Amino acid sequence: MSDLLLQSSSLSLLGLLVVLLIIFSISYAFKSQTDGTGPPGPRPLPVLGNLLQLDLKRPYNTYMKLWKTYGSVFTVYFGPRKVVVLAGYKTVKEALVNYAEEFGQRDPFIILGEISQEHGVTWSNGASWKEMRRFSLTNLKDFGMGRKVCEENIIEECHHLIGVLKKLKGEAFDTSQPLSYAVSNIICSIVYGSRFEYDNPEFTSLVNGTTRVLQLVGSPGARVYSVLPWIGKWFSDVKELFKLAASNKKQSLKFINCLKETLNPKICRGFVDAFLVHKQNLEKSGMTNSHYHQENLLMTVSNIFGGATDTTSATLRWALILMAKHPKIQDQVQEELARVVGHHQIQFQDRKQLPFTYAVIHEIQRLANVSPWAVPHRTSRDVTFQGHFIKKGTTVFPFLMSVLNDETEWECPHSFNPAHFLDKDGKFVKRDAFMPFSAGRRSCIGQSLARMELFMFFSTLLQHFRFIPPPRVSEDDLSLTPRVGSAIHPSPHKLCAISRCVGGGVQCYGGTSVRELSP
Repeated sequence: MSDLLLQSSSLSLLGLLVVLLIIFSISYAFKSQTDGTGPPGPRPLPVLGNLLQLDLKRPYNTYMKLWKTYGSVFTVYFGPRKVVVLAGYKTVKEALVNYAEEFGQRDPFIILGEISQEHGVTWSNGASWKEMRRFSLTNLKDFGMGRKVCEENIIEECHHLIGVLKKLKGEAFDTSQPLSYAVSNIICSIVYGSRFEYDNPEFTSLVNGTTRVLQLVGSPGARVYSVLPWIGKWFSDVKELFKLAASNKKQSLKFINCLKETLNPKICRGFVDAFLVHKQNLEKSGMTNSHYHQENLLMTVSNIFGGATDTTSATLRWALILMAKHPKIQDQVQEELARVVGHHQIQFQDRKQLPFTYAVIHEIQRLANVSPWAVPHRTSRDVTFQGHFIKKGTTVFPFLMSVLNDETEWECPHSFNPAHFLDKDGKFVKRDAFMPFSAGRRSCIGQSLARMELFMFFSTLLQHFRFIPPPRVSEDDLSLTPRVGSAIHPSPHKLCAISRCVGGGVQCYGGTSVRELSP
């Protein structure tokens, strides 16, 4: 018996020594990584890194504090994974523009890499990324992105959205679904060649599923999975994320197969048709080993659809709640619209004669800051940047929130102030530090579309409706606390859309007038 106890004690001691050796080795590795000429940052713990120091629901709040402590280039550890964060306008611009090649690779989180398999245009690298980005930019423009034909589609969609809101007759409603459906239909008309009714179950399932996936990507469980997948896989939101991603992929494939069955190479209805025709032409010429395959098409469509829906609809939701919270600014927008446009259909070119309205839209984008950081980058080679040595293959976060809240660039960085984009004569002015779409070679490919959509939807909605809090809810009660997700949406809320009419200088809300705006 004593021999057994002695043997058990020896094994326990040996096990303890092994554990201590592992901890010491990991600690030494972390110490080695944080020493030297690399960017400074909080000291990481073994295995966990800086996870316990980060607000996993809203990590951008932690980054803002670390920026003040460690400067514009600092390091954090997601478990054993080193991440360099770039903060402030001058630093982010210098890295993405002047060091575009060095900081130009994409670095997907594990969870997103597993979903995309590095296909598509957002999470890919190398020759596949270059080809998909080139093809996407060319064909999205060919099918109207940022052009007159796209403006006509937005005007048509505005009419549908106005009809939906008018049927509510001023009752409080959740802004999320109608705005998401309207925005999604614009990219659907470009990608698939047609729009969908808001009650189409396949369409609403895809939109709602995509929105939910992007929300789950920003959940604490997904962040843990990207660091410690063997733990993160047990989180319920991670399981839901993979299930929804598979369902969305299946739905997108169904849409694509329907288009494939009716494909006419002489008449391309949208982006998918153009991809399929190009793929056929390559196969006819004997090029079977190309980047034009089903996985790249599925993920490229998913990237475009998700990117064009989530951030734009989130910005519009912020726009309406900010108007309800700042009624005097809403008054000024509607006065300018009534004076300049009146009851006529708003055109994209009207933005030049609507400086205050255009400034308000830009300030909404700046303050809402729906994409707090650019999609993660990765260094393509060793680089010394602002005196800090950064190894090849290091994950880099361009922290866009710090750019849009940079106290050296904005007079009132934390307040809603449209004067940021107006000169002393009330004319619209561009600001260099306005960078909501990132910058450089990895900037958002759909930014021209987003600019047109934001102006057209926002100005048309305010032309037709007054947005106010629900009954028994004051302006002060409207919360600007963001919801957790990959993009920053407002927390769930409801607003009332009160029909308004403008004509002959008369403005009214909720009643009849000489001339009502026709949708």
